[in-house]
Amino acid sequence: MLQKTNHFLRQANFIDGAWVNADSGQTVDVFNPANGEKIGTVPRSGGAETRRAIEAAETAFHSWKKTSAAHRATLLRRLHDAIMDNQDALAELLTMEQGKSFAEAKGEVGSSAAYILWYAEEGRRVYGDVVPSPWADRRILVTKEPVGVIGAITPWNFPSSMLARKLGPALATGCTAVAKPASQTPYSGLAWGVLCEEAGFPKGVVNIVTGSASEIGDELCENPLVRKITFTGSTEIGKLLIQKTAGTVKKVSMELGGNAPFIVFDDADLDRAVEGAIAAKYRNSGQTCVCTNRFFVQAGIYDKFVEKLSAAADRLKVGSGLEEGTQQGPLIDEKAVEKVEELIADATGKGGKVTAGGARHALGGSFFQPTVISNASSDMRFMQEEIFGPVAPVFRFETEEEAIKLANDTVFGLACYFYTGDLGRAFRVMEGLKYGLVGVNEGIITTVEAPFGGLKESGMGKEGGHQGIEDYLDTKYVCIGGLGL
Repeated sequence: MLQKTNHFLRQANFIDGAWVNADSGQTVDVFNPANGEKIGTVPRSGGAETRRAIEAAETAFHSWKKTSAAHRATLLRRLHDAIMDNQDALAELLTMEQGKSFAEAKGEVGSSAAYILWYAEEGRRVYGDVVPSPWADRRILVTKEPVGVIGAITPWNFPSSMLARKLGPALATGCTAVAKPASQTPYSGLAWGVLCEEAGFPKGVVNIVTGSASEIGDELCENPLVRKITFTGSTEIGKLLIQKTAGTVKKVSMELGGNAPFIVFDDADLDRAVEGAIAAKYRNSGQTCVCTNRFFVQAGIYDKFVEKLSAAADRLKVGSGLEEGTQQGPLIDEKAVEKVEELIADATGKGGKVTAGGARHALGGSFFQPTVISNASSDMRFMQEEIFGPVAPVFRFETEEEAIKLANDTVFGLACYFYTGDLGRAFRVMEGLKYGLVGVNEGIITTVEAPFGGLKESGMGKEGGHQGIEDYLDTKYVCIGGLGL
């Protein structure tokens, strides 16, 4: 392990500017999914530690909110620089606990820094309004203010960039934060404590607590000092959090599950579509909320697409994320492997044909072969269930209308992709798909400059773009009267 990586591997909570253990002294073990080896432990904290973190954030908020946008931008730029100066070390830490390839991890760390830099500038552009008054002796102002303490709950699949999307706009607007990283990948979250210290953020502005998801989550949802919850994770947990925040009527941002369709029309550039399919399906071993879950391919090119996709999947290099040239690492744990096996068994039992992969990888552990299944049908489980693994089921369709209907036949509405060479079709299909993110002839579309967020049961609110800062602001109307004009 790089010496710098060791510097960021913290095994304590970061509360009010101090590194502290859980009150009980209990810990949670953290393992490397590539080899099963124990990396270390983190505190198994609960409500008491979370309460102290919230109180520290509330105390810090009263002074932090009064700082200028320019001052906050300066600290955020320092934070960006600290991330980029340590990109390799942070990427190595991420790969060790999450399993993705070093190249992907390095890209995620770079994306984290980009979000911080973007919001360093967006924080300087939080504009209000002077509204023309209907009264001659009054003036109307509309101002924007930080909501207060925010609770951020992040997932294991992107443990760095998901926190960047939340901390960036929160800190830029003058909010303070209590973050709860996933117990399977806590170190990339705790590393933000080190980075914020080194960038010069005051104590209590950023707090990071590890441990029991239910106990920490309950305290964040129910504590009246927390004014906003931002969560990335499953729709099931998102719904619970929304219910629990109702008692104190908090703002919520929810980036939840997906069931992304990938449509290939017979007028598409087939090789470009296959290239996009590999990127959109097998990135992070298929463990992303925007990964393709269902491929819909028009009948005229169906067989050729399946052949090319299967060959491309077979060429992917599977291995430890820290090995040179690895393109697909392990799944996060044994439970994830078993879910993938269940879905494949369901598909083959209903007429699906495995044309690539289909089984655990020879490397053992939680490594799994990149898999393609042809003859997919609507009665198979992955028509409605999120796979979260390297399995590509390919459905056949005949008409444009059928493709749109099949793609929209889900409670989810996060990301979708389609390939066509027809400009008119591009607009018709784009407007027909009920999704928050649409990729046309592209398989990777996320960028800090654009709003990221889903429709329907895929969530509410946006992260990224200028839209991503709005959920961290309260709008206030001020009427100034008695001006004697």
